[in-house]
Amino acid sequence: MYNREEEILEQYEVEVRSTAKGRGALNCDTDKGAMLLREFRGSKERAAFLYDILEYLNKQGIAVETAFPAKTGEILVKDEINDTFYLLKNWYLGRECDVKNRDDILAAIKKLAQLHKLTKQYEKEIPEFLKADRYSLLNEYERHNRELNKVKNYIRNKNKKNEFEMLFMKVYEKYRTQANEVTIQLRNQFGRLSEDTLCQMRGLCHGDYNQHNVVYSQGEWALINFEQMSYDMLARDLANFVRKILEKYNWNTGLGIELISAYDSVRKLLPEELEQLYLRLAYPKKYWKIANHYCSSRKSWVSGRDIEKLEKVMEQEPQREQFLKLLFHFTN
Repeated sequence: MYNREEEILEQYEVEVRSTAKGRGALNCDTDKGAMLLREFRGSKERAAFLYDILEYLNKQGIAVETAFPAKTGEILVKDEINDTFYLLKNWYLGRECDVKNRDDILAAIKKLAQLHKLTKQYEKEIPEFLKADRYSLLNEYERHNRELNKVKNYIRNKNKKNEFEMLFMKVYEKYRTQANEVTIQLRNQFGRLSEDTLCQMRGLCHGDYNQHNVVYSQGEWALINFEQMSYDMLARDLANFVRKILEKYNWNTGLGIELISAYDSVRKLLPEELEQLYLRLAYPKKYWKIANHYCSSRKSWVSGRDIEKLEKVMEQEPQREQFLKLLFHFTN
């Protein structure tokens, strides 16, 4: 059977020397360097915007993947048989950011600040479909609160509770209180923000900024996988990265402040952004994630992994509270 991906590659002005499967994509060695072919699930408009913004960033001196147009000039190529679209990208071969290496994670967060700083200078109009609603985070937290309450009611009404359910209920009130307090504070912050401040806080976010999408290649750090890019609060990217790292470092307060300071040294954070960062990190998102996984799984079988994750959340809580207390001090 003829390889569909090879047929797709024939629509590009490249000579493919070899290919290899990897992470749901096709790695290609070509006469124009390393490339990656991947199915693209977004719209043509999103692909066109990604092409433009990535070209802009590349010209500004930041190493990012760029989209490679087909012979027709189109950014996407359609597989007519499977009714899917593909995107070919110039790729960076190298090692991912090592979360165990302090220098790596500090370099990664500075690179994020550089990305945010440059995208704020992008002068073209941002498409409406990229723009997150002003209250999207507030709506998300309110939905999560309802979901936590739903899980609590389900477990409470069970006559016989398993180990996970007893653990969940043991700390439910604590995390419910945290979730509600953060939601109220976030609502109050949005009520205070002027349009000018809100505009300064919003920008183009990577959308999935983590260690897997920061690669050290040929002597520099490169950023990849921008498919989830959106126009939102820039604190979104920052909070996601800081949370992922601190969860691996038992919410080390010194490292947390160092990460935020490293970002701030490249792109100065507004006081309102520090407050937003605090609120995003103060919401018990890990607890909600575990509850959400439990809710969507078979209740007749308890996952040992869910128990381990919940125990780890409980174990790290004192360190998390200590870090948040210090971060709150900086927001006031």
